[in-house]
Amino acid sequence: MKSMTAFGRARSTVGGKDITVEIRSVNNRFFDCSVKLPRAFSFLEEKVKPHLQAGGISRGKVDVFISIEVVDSPDVRIVLDEGYAEAYLGALRTLGEKFNLRDDTSIMTVAQNRDLFLIQKPEEDVERDWTDLQVVLNEALARFLAARESEGSRIETDLLGKLDAIRERVDRIEELSHEDTVTYREKLESRLREMLSDNRIVFDENRILTECAVFADRIAIDEELVRLRSHFVGFEEILASSEPVGRRLDFLVQELNRETNTIGSKAQNAEIARLVVDIKCEIEKIREQIQNIE
Repeated sequence: MKSMTAFGRARSTVGGKDITVEIRSVNNRFFDCSVKLPRAFSFLEEKVKPHLQAGGISRGKVDVFISIEVVDSPDVRIVLDEGYAEAYLGALRTLGEKFNLRDDTSIMTVAQNRDLFLIQKPEEDVERDWTDLQVVLNEALARFLAARESEGSRIETDLLGKLDAIRERVDRIEELSHEDTVTYREKLESRLREMLSDNRIVFDENRILTECAVFADRIAIDEELVRLRSHFVGFEEILASSEPVGRRLDFLVQELNRETNTIGSKAQNAEIARLVVDIKCEIEKIREQIQNIE
């Protein structure tokens, strides 16, 4: 099981380029990937996203930051993007005039904007650039996935602990429910007999017993308890799966909540009502936690 929150970073010099890759992600219902690359290497963006998905990321808001510095490449020519430079300097002049700023523009200060320059290289270098980037990207991805799995393992342990807490309360509810049903039936039978006797009504003994049994059956929660325990087994099976489990767990939590609400609506016992509240609190904690799961 993997968390959707993680971070992975790698840096290496490959093919005459100093490459740094950072991958970070937070919760999201779908796979939403944003890749930031230097303008000269922006053509690689279309390769990065499918590469991450193929590498094992299926959900999450994923941000990828890639820095590429050319340190040794004799075939590369660096040229000025004149159109961009003209627009950039014009924006700087407007900034100074509008806010009455001192003009301290120099070549070195302007050159700090790396987007002013274009890297020109032979066409065949495109695939080589991707091959070089993959070396560092895969290293960052491996660390990122390891972090996801580590956090996922911690969440799994926490979820199993909460499930055990719910199971204990369900066991106690089952004990109380049997006592509650018997008591309810006896009280109902006693009240019926007393009411009919006070009104001097001749009653059928078997009919009274039947009606009491029907009303007592309405507050019985045996079916709900059986379904809850079935959901517990399903929950543990999903956790053991190697596939992304977040959506499946989210659906199962809804079923847990539904059965618990039904038990609460039938409860005639104050302690059962209290236990139902405790269970719903644990279910809500589980629901919040699984929002972090891929």
